[in-house]
Amino acid sequence: MTSKVTFIGAGNMASAIFGGMIDGGYPADAITATSPNDDALVQLRDRYGIHASSDNNAAVAEANVVVLAVKPDIMRDVCLDLRDSIQARQPLIVSVAAGLTADTLDEWLGGGLPIIRCMPNTPSLVGAGASGLYANPRVSDDQRQLTTTLLEAIGLVEWVDDEALLEAVTAISGSGPAYFFLMFEALIEAGKQLGLPADSAHRLALQTGFGAAKMAQQSEHDPARLKRNVMSPGGTTERAIHVLEDGGLRELFENATQACAARARELSEEIGEKR
Repeated sequence: MTSKVTFIGAGNMASAIFGGMIDGGYPADAITATSPNDDALVQLRDRYGIHASSDNNAAVAEANVVVLAVKPDIMRDVCLDLRDSIQARQPLIVSVAAGLTADTLDEWLGGGLPIIRCMPNTPSLVGAGASGLYANPRVSDDQRQLTTTLLEAIGLVEWVDDEALLEAVTAISGSGPAYFFLMFEALIEAGKQLGLPADSAHRLALQTGFGAAKMAQQSEHDPARLKRNVMSPGGTTERAIHVLEDGGLRELFENATQACAARARELSEEIGEKR
């Protein structure tokens, strides 16, 4: 039996998830999404063939899975409005909202619920995401597997056993795309400084990043070995790598990810204080 999945909120991340589900063969008529915007509801029906509604409570009435995909600053009001309907149905709750703990969501929804927190990243919008997931103790093995199946439609799924590790997920994969975009910026500018036309530098940098990531995913060797394979003794790559290493690149990444994780903790605490 196909689980009925309701998305509360139909923004970019939600549409990436249910769009990926449908592309992967999940039946559109088992999916519902909500939005307060009438034009958005029409577009959801026309583009995806899913059910669309402006009534959150009606949308969860038959749902086996409810995906909370609204912004953290309105999540409390949304959850309190849904509390009675959620308690009557007792569905699996999946939240993609940053900074809101499973216990907080459980409290707002009336308690006693199976809740999964998901930290996706923006490449999910093109089916190449990386999502970190945490399940509270009420989540069954079948519910974990179902959630894995649903979210693999937009990329890699990685489970963590400690909810606090979602801050590390944020630092590595949640914010990680920006690190690579910065590196692309730097490589493109370096290429221009070396005399390449801007469009050529752009294409070469992006394709090189794509190729390196694909090679690392498919290789039996770890990135350290792959790096060494490119570095001929006394050659061009070795000299470039020495400059990056001597310039403290590893320490910069460590400091940056530590700062990112610390800010994730701060934001979570700030949200908690506003409850």
